[in-house]
Amino acid sequence: MRRLSRRLVLPIFGVLWITVLLFFWVTKKKLEVPTGPEVQTPKVRGLAVRREWGSGWQEGAHPRSRMWPIQTGSLPLGSTTMFLAGVVKLCFFPFLLDYTLFVSALSLKPFLSLSSPRCTLLVYGADLPSTSIIITFHNEARSTLLRTVRSILNRTPMNLIQEIILVDDFSNDPEDCKQLIKLPKVKCLRNNERQGLVRSRIRGADIAQGTTLTFLDSHCEVNRDWLQPLLHRVREDYTRVVCPVIDIIHLDTFNYIESASELRGGFDWSLHFQWEQLTPEQKARRLDPTEPIRTPIIAGGLFVMDKSWFDYLGKYDTDMDIWGGENFEISFRVWMCGGSLEIVPCSRVGHVFRKKHPYIFPDGNANTYIKNTKRTAEVWMDEYKQYYYASRPFALERPFGNIESRRNLRKNLQCQSFKWYLENVYPELRVPKDSSIQKGSIRQRQKCLEAQKRKDQEISNLKLSPCVKTEGKDAKSQIWAFTYTQQILQEELCLSVITLFPGAPVVLVLCKNGDKRQQWTKTGSRIEHVASHLCLDTDMFGDGTETSREVVVNPCESSLMSQHWDLVSS
Repeated sequence: MRRLSRRLVLPIFGVLWITVLLFFWVTKKKLEVPTGPEVQTPKVRGLAVRREWGSGWQEGAHPRSRMWPIQTGSLPLGSTTMFLAGVVKLCFFPFLLDYTLFVSALSLKPFLSLSSPRCTLLVYGADLPSTSIIITFHNEARSTLLRTVRSILNRTPMNLIQEIILVDDFSNDPEDCKQLIKLPKVKCLRNNERQGLVRSRIRGADIAQGTTLTFLDSHCEVNRDWLQPLLHRVREDYTRVVCPVIDIIHLDTFNYIESASELRGGFDWSLHFQWEQLTPEQKARRLDPTEPIRTPIIAGGLFVMDKSWFDYLGKYDTDMDIWGGENFEISFRVWMCGGSLEIVPCSRVGHVFRKKHPYIFPDGNANTYIKNTKRTAEVWMDEYKQYYYASRPFALERPFGNIESRRNLRKNLQCQSFKWYLENVYPELRVPKDSSIQKGSIRQRQKCLEAQKRKDQEISNLKLSPCVKTEGKDAKSQIWAFTYTQQILQEELCLSVITLFPGAPVVLVLCKNGDKRQQWTKTGSRIEHVASHLCLDTDMFGDGTETSREVVVNPCESSLMSQHWDLVSS
């Protein structure tokens, strides 16, 4: 018998492999035990959630999070699903009409609902408004973007989805968006240049045909029955802006992690977002776990809003760049101009909280965030903006563009004052007694404390250098600010200690309000570390010369000249 030609071997081999995979899938399907009221999926504990997001970005530091095993059908990266899909792509790609749709077909398994059992008893009307789902992205991993879209299509009634609008913010590969228009309801827009989150979302909203707008990030996974509770609240009152409970998708394993449901958004005077627990009084008033939670501020990535209300309130501040701070601006505007913000416990959406931004900020992450939040403070915070500047002294010198149009918007909308906001929406935010700013160089005789950073270093070093009097780059590295929070900072970095023992080096780390390692007090000519009661000092290391002095903390001794410091105002 003649040997089979090579051209016939590959198709036969491919058919055999597909048969094996289908047999595996069907067999596994028969052996599955459905998750229901009587059969509960066990919780998996012991895998810690990483909470150091980098660059001050702690949007996802959820307290009391619990982990649930991810379902294979939910298409996590690194799962059995992706492994099998990868094998198929490698071996049989020439025989598949659409590899992307093949992978998506593996994502049809029902997902574990994490909402309260009482949520299943709620009945929503058949007249819920349709929604346009707007997802913006820049260089998002295709598999992650696909997971977001497929979870929406699999777990949302199709009659509620007017369209899914993907806005590609000038990603490197235009095909990232084009490949997904093969899926139902999906439309694709691509920016001709980088626009950032705010302007990209506005572009998507401008072409949206739904009566409501649903904004999602590109690295999400919606849970079962996530959309109906949100649309129901907006239908009852169009001035409501509603958010789901944001669960966590683990950055490394893509496991779905349940977060606590009794959380709301909060912030400090530096306009740093943080999740906070409801007070005991607020919890006592919540007799029904399905009752929405009023929140002073939203995280900003995931929310539903009436389209006409979005347009009437002025959409977004289009002069904000890339990412950051836009959630404060829209939150203040909604509350102060006649609306409200809610978190709906019966709606849950998973979100990947990344440790750092996978893209570049043209002016730097810190500079962009300060510009955006400064615009918010100048337009919406009235006389209370002084506390923002007291927390971010270096923001005073930063340019922030023209805000005349946003101030006119606030005037035309006849919005409330920020004092009203504090009294009626966020009375828990304590107003500081002192907003004074001490700013200048920290001098020891003829030398000044300086932050030095090399090109190959991510963290700046501290050292004593000859004082520079002229303005310029070198002079800025010697300018420090003492804040009412007892922090000594330069830009967004604060003086801190690694340990509380004598001789511990003093380092520059990202500022974090309430961190006792970053708190200092000046008594006379000494600068004392509050937690350790040690004093700022310099020790000689290495060759023992003046240039080898390192900044440390040591037991306080008034006779030591190395512990004498003067703050010279700039």
